[in-house]
Amino acid sequence: MSATPLPQGRLEQQLEDGKPLYTEGEAVAEAHRCLFCHDAPCITACPTGIDIPRFIRKIGTGNLRGSAQTILSANLLGYSCARVCPVEVLCAGACVYNAWERTPIAIGRLQRYATETLFAQGEAGTLLPRAAANGKRIACVGAGPASLAAAGYLALEGCEATVFDRNPLPGGLNTTGVAPYKMPAEGSLREFEFLASLGVRFEGGVEVGRDVPAAKLLADHDAVFLGPGLGGDTTLAIPGAEGAGVQGATAWIERMKLDPTASLAGVTRAIVVGGGNTAIDAARELAQLGVAEVSLLYRRTQADMSGYAHELEAARAEGVRFVERAVPAAFVRENSVLKALRLSDGREFPCELVVLAIGQASLAALAQAFPDVATDAKGRIVVDAETGATGNAKVWAGGDATGGELVVTGVQDGKRAARAIAKALGIPVRDDAPMLAGHGTVRT
Repeated sequence: MSATPLPQGRLEQQLEDGKPLYTEGEAVAEAHRCLFCHDAPCITACPTGIDIPRFIRKIGTGNLRGSAQTILSANLLGYSCARVCPVEVLCAGACVYNAWERTPIAIGRLQRYATETLFAQGEAGTLLPRAAANGKRIACVGAGPASLAAAGYLALEGCEATVFDRNPLPGGLNTTGVAPYKMPAEGSLREFEFLASLGVRFEGGVEVGRDVPAAKLLADHDAVFLGPGLGGDTTLAIPGAEGAGVQGATAWIERMKLDPTASLAGVTRAIVVGGGNTAIDAARELAQLGVAEVSLLYRRTQADMSGYAHELEAARAEGVRFVERAVPAAFVRENSVLKALRLSDGREFPCELVVLAIGQASLAALAQAFPDVATDAKGRIVVDAETGATGNAKVWAGGDATGGELVVTGVQDGKRAARAIAKALGIPVRDDAPMLAGHGTVRT
C-alpha cells in the first residue's frame, strides 16, 4: 500500500526517524522480553484497551497478521498511535519492568513493526471482518483521529461513512502537526489509505458551514459525528506582533511538513513561546533543522508545564535552552524586521523567528451551527462522557473539540461514538465486530 505522493524538498524530510522501524530480528528479540502478564497493567493504561501481551506474543511467534489484527481491532489508528503516543506515560510507563528499574518493553516500536509491515505488504485491508451494507449514511466533520476512527468502525458495520474536512489532505494533525521525527506526513496518509480500504470516504477542501450547511448535512445523513479539532493559533496582543518573523506554532509546523517552499534561510536564532507539547516539538524541530540557537520561553516554571518532562529533557539534550518565568512584552523591530523579543522584566532575546505555541482557538461557531449542540465556557463541545452524544439526537462528538489532547484518546472517542451511533440507528453489531475490541477505560 503506497502512500499518497507529497512534494519533495520539504523541511520535514531533513529530520531523521527518532525511533526507526525494527528489523525482524530486533522485533522478535524485544517481543521475547515480554512477560505476558496476567491482568497486564499496560492494557489498562491504553485508552483503547489494546491486548498488548497478545499482539506481542504473536510477533514473537512470527504471526504478524494476527498481531496487526489484534492491534487494529481495538484501535483502527494503531499505526499512528504506535508512533506518536506518549508511551512513556501510558502503556510502557505502566510496564512491570519499571518497578524493577529495568527498561520497559518497547511497546510502541513493536506496535509500529506489526502494523507498518502489514501496510507495506498490502494486506491490512483484509484483516478485519466487514458487514454487509445497511443503507445508513454517516457524516464525520473533520478528518483527524476521532472522526477517522468513528468513520472506520461504522464503515466496517456496513455504513456509508464520509469524512469532510476543509483541508485537502486527510489525517488532521497526524498529517499537518506531528513532529517528523515521530511520524512524517506520509505515514498519516498511508494510514488513511488503510481506512479507505475499509470503506471510509473522504471529501477534502470542504468546509462545513461554508461549503455545506449544517442543516444539509443533517438532512442527508442518519447521524453526524463532530471531530473538527481546534482552530487557528492564539496570538499575543503586544507591540510588534504583526509582521514577518512571528508565526503560530501549528501554522509553522504545517508549512515545515507540507510546503516545499518553506525555508529557515537567515534564521540563526529562534524562540518558541509556550509550555505544552506543541511548543517542545517546535523547539526540537528547529534545533534538529540546524538553527544555531533555539530558546523555549515559558511564563511559569517547569513544574507548571503541560508538556511531558521526557520531551523537555530530549529538547535540552538537542541544545534547546529553557527559560522559566518569561513573559513576553514586545517584539523588537527595526524597519519592520524582527530583531528580538523583549520580556516584561526587561530582558531581550535576539532572534529572527518567534513561534507562538500558546494555544488554539475553539471552533464553537461550527458546533453551534448544529441545533441543540452546546459548548462550554471554553468553547468545547458538551458531550456525554460515555457515548459522545450531544443535545441533538443525530449528533455525536469527540477529540480535541471536546477537550481531548491525544491521538489515542481521540480514537477512543470515535470508537465509543461509533458504538452509540450503531445502537441509536438499530444497527446489529456482530459479536466479532472490531468496535467491541478493547475496553478503553482510561481517559487522560
